[in-house]
Amino acid sequence: MKYNEFLKILSAFKEEFSRESLFENRDKIRVKKDSSVTKNLERIFDTTLVISNKKGFQAMTMRDLSREAGLSMGALYSYFSSKEVLLTMLQHHGRSITKNILERQIKIEKEPADKLITAIKIHLYLSEAMQPWFYFSYMEARNLSEQEQTRAIESELYTERIFEEILQEGEIAGVFQSGNHQLTAGIIKAMLQDWYLKRWKYAKRNISVERYAEYLTGMIEAFCLSPGN
Repeated sequence: MKYNEFLKILSAFKEEFSRESLFENRDKIRVKKDSSVTKNLERIFDTTLVISNKKGFQAMTMRDLSREAGLSMGALYSYFSSKEVLLTMLQHHGRSITKNILERQIKIEKEPADKLITAIKIHLYLSEAMQPWFYFSYMEARNLSEQEQTRAIESELYTERIFEEILQEGEIAGVFQSGNHQLTAGIIKAMLQDWYLKRWKYAKRNISVERYAEYLTGMIEAFCLSPGN
């Protein structure tokens, strides 16, 4: 799959994820018109990421957010009661998109090798399209509440388990070599994180997300595939 094809998939599901986020947080939101809620939530989330990735979430004030998002203070507080609630909503929204798209695309594939390639590519494409959120989640983890830190850790381990399970499935099928699949999954995750944490490095070298995806999947296949596959 090419990155442009993925963007079409992401766009198609974006409204669905926005409705899901609205439904799960409806008790916290005092605005009644759903169409304006989803649109403004996206604006609030996007603006929060822009400000936070410049000065940090803890340093961001509600007045900063109000000014940059073009919404009054009263309007902001009709969507969430505090910065902590905003943070929980933002993190859940990003994790929901990542989890749902990743799982849906992997389920399309039947063979372990295809599942592994798809999982790596989709994770990379997600982190490219949602780079501000991925960067925010990684860099702000140490400043989050204990509960949010736990969720962030669980989210990272979740994606590692996906890779580990695919590798185990492939070993059983005789496609992948035996080995420490948990460690291999952790290394794959680290290489995926390098893309969205150090995009400046790859931009300087004119490396696109597609080129990085092709190189990484080729390297992982060469390491994991059993002889003859």
